Amino acid sequence: MVAGLGYGVKAGYDGVMGGFPEATHKLVVPKTLLAGEYTLAADLSDTQGKEIEDTPDLTVKDATAAVGQYDGEDNAVLVLSGLYGRIKNGTSTRSSILRGAATQKNTTLAVKPRDFTPAGYGVTVRCQVTTTKEGLGRTNLPMCAWGDDSTAAAVALVTPESASGDPKDIDLEDIAEKTAKIRAEVRKPLTG
Repeated sequence: MVAGLGYGVKAGYDGVMGGFPEATHKLVVPKTLLAGEYTLAADLSDTQGKEIEDTPDLTVKDATAAVGQYDGEDNAVLVLSGLYGRIKNGTSTRSSILRGAATQKNTTLAVKPRDFTPAGYGVTVRCQVTTTKEGLGRTNLPMCAWGDDSTAAAVALVTPESASGDPKDIDLEDIAEKTAKIRAEVRKPLTG
């Protein structure tokens, strides 16, 4: 598992006032993502996902987690970590996800959160880069998150270059575009 994704997806208490919307969508953990570019290495929905479901959050009801780790070419790793249910304030949940990732032990915020709205997807994605110190080294973790009335998730996409290079050189716009594509692949209407 990519270091730094042990944060609780349900990390915040912003936007507590008001009622809960009806859930309309769920998240799935498919065998591949991004037209086969990434292949599922582990569905962690029942293990790490359980931790997400058990984390108290006054802004989410009926939460079910969806967590998957994917492998790509040239040692690239993609992690999808999210939940679906009844989310009171998706924008706030999106911010809480990133804030939770940036406050992990030995982790600092290397690139502040920025919003992107990739064309054709109808979603705003917020992205950041954190840096985690381990021993004598450090690892960058670029990630993007979305949140709506039914789903919220983070996508971390790490390559050997992004993990060890200058965090300011990471192309967050590209990761935002991929995150929007992934959202379109994993967010499915609830049936029945």
